[in-house]
Amino acid sequence: MSRRRHPRQDVAGFSLVEVMVALIVVSVGLLGLAKMATLALASTTVASQRSLATIEASSLASMMHANQDFWQGSAAFTSLSISGNMPFPAQNACTQAQPCAPQSMAQGDLNIWANALYGLIPSYSAQITCTTLAGTAPVSCTIGITWAENAVAMNSQQTNQTGMAGLNGPTYILYVQP
Repeated sequence: MSRRRHPRQDVAGFSLVEVMVALIVVSVGLLGLAKMATLALASTTVASQRSLATIEASSLASMMHANQDFWQGSAAFTSLSISGNMPFPAQNACTQAQPCAPQSMAQGDLNIWANALYGLIPSYSAQITCTTLAGTAPVSCTIGITWAENAVAMNSQQTNQTGMAGLNGPTYILYVQP
């Protein structure tokens, strides 16, 4: 004796459990997408700060090349540390009637440079060191910029590495012969 099915029993549909599982899978995917978007935004900010540090160090190097009388002078400058806690006071501008002496030009350049860093890179410190070999030219200078960086980690392993690296902050060093 064969059993005959009722036509309504052949109709299949989604059960509530299947719908709930599908919603959970979609939710996890959307959370992963949100984390990736946050990571991309943070990486853009980090890359921007690194690019700005590079551009500003190159800017000071150009200023050094433009004022070789000061930078190539006999031990006129050896070391300077700048911290980005406050802007520097503006220097009196030199005019055509009264041109700048190399030392005041260098001081003005350093103030302009430090103020630019203050406005662009948060919590920075800069170190400029110039040395000569046995007191003879050429002078070699090192421009170092260190700053605080807010990086977003993708997983817990990167979180631990970022936490340790965040104590020192990234550093950009440029070697220059003015």
